[in-house]
Order: sequence, then structure tokens, then C-alpha cells
Amino acid sequence: MRAKAPADLENMRTGGKLLAGILKDLAGKVKPGVTPKELAADAAEQIKKYKMQPVVLGYDGFPDVICISVNNAIVHGIPQKEPIKVGDVVKLDLTLGYKGMINDSALTVIAGQSTDKDAERLVEGTKKALEAGIAAIKGEGTRVGDISHAVQDVLEKKYQLGVIRELVGHGVGYEIHEAPNIPNYGVAGTGPMLHQGMTIAVEPMASLGDWHIAFAPDKNSILMKDGSLGAHFEHTVLITEDGSEILTLP
Repeated sequence: MRAKAPADLENMRTGGKLLAGILKDLAGKVKPGVTPKELAADAAEQIKKYKMQPVVLGYDGFPDVICISVNNAIVHGIPQKEPIKVGDVVKLDLTLGYKGMINDSALTVIAGQSTDKDAERLVEGTKKALEAGIAAIKGEGTRVGDISHAVQDVLEKKYQLGVIRELVGHGVGYEIHEAPNIPNYGVAGTGPMLHQGMTIAVEPMASLGDWHIAFAPDKNSILMKDGSLGAHFEHTVLITEDGSEILTLP
């Protein structure tokens, strides 16, 4: 993965803010009775309004503009017409292009008034793991393992969650998936070195149970094999000289 040109980074900054605004708006609309399909239609209208490109639409045959995964579906969920219920754990994963540059971000919301402390632990822990992974980026020379270790430490030791091993973060920008892979487990000080100007998607994925996954019959949605609840958070991050810059904030 090569560093991004200054003009391309400016487009990623603009596109990242727009993406984050759409994602925040959709998260506020995750309520009991609303369908994922309705949320996806809303997303499509906003994407068109801001003249962005729905990168996942048609990608490997994916049929919609956003991935919405509910409960034991961890990622790549096809938006369905079944209404969201109280307590559902809903993952919104949005990948958008803007002037040729791609940003990727995701978050998890519990619908309605949650009474499930384990679900709350899952969502909180996965969000905190994202924050820890980004905090581990010290700029030029950071190793991928530094991020991976920080994420794993929060998920396993602080929140007792299963760390999804077969799904990883990745480089992003010119393409939806670029090198290097960013696993959510690993050893600090190991792995590929990150350099100033690179852009990566840091995306912890965790479960309340085992880490093994399986494909749903639709061949797109990925499920927790043991049926446990899963959560997913993600930001696109720029490696700076001595730290990082989150590109997918409102």
C-alpha cells in the first residue's frame, strides 16, 4: 500500500466527514419497528444527495448500498424487510467513494431500551477496542501488531469477548481493500510497518461467544457460528508523522 497524495487525502477528509454524517444520522434512526431495508433506502437517498458512490453496491454481487447486520450476523448483512425489535444489536457498515477516494466506517447500536447487560458489554467493549487500536498508532514506523495487540487486549482482558480472527481491518483509499491486513489480535512490535500518508481501516469485531464464523444461506451475510451476538466498529485512519488522524468523524 502506498501513501496517498495530498489532493487525494483532502478528498478523503471531505468524503469521510460526509460518510460519518450519514452514518450518525442512520444510527439515530435504528429503532424498534424500523426495517433495515428502510434504513438502506434512507442511506441511498443521502448518498445520492451528497454525490457519493455506494462502493459495496454490486461488489461481489452485494445487492444494496449499505451492510446492515443484526444480532448474530457480524458483517456483510443484506438489509432485510423484517422490523428491528427491542434489544436487537444492529451493525451499520458504510463504504463510500468521493471523487475517486474510498472511506469505510461502521458502528453498532442496540435498538430501544436495552436490558441486556451482556449486549451492552459487547458494544461498549468493541467501541473501546477501536479507540485503543487507534491510540496505539504512534505515526511513522508503527507496526500493524501494535494495533492488533491493543485491540485484542481490550476485547479479551477487559471485556471478556471473543475476538473474530477470520475477518480483519485493511488498507483503504484507492481501493476498498488494500494491503496490509489489520488483524484484531497479534503481538506488539510485529507485522508490516506503517508509514506517514497511508490510510487504513481499523475495525474490531467481537462476539459474546466463540470467534468462529460461517456464511449465511444468502452467501453474503457472515454469522457467528455459535449464534452469539456480535458487534463491529470501524474508522478510516490516516497515519501521520507522529500519530494518526481519524477521517470518518462528522
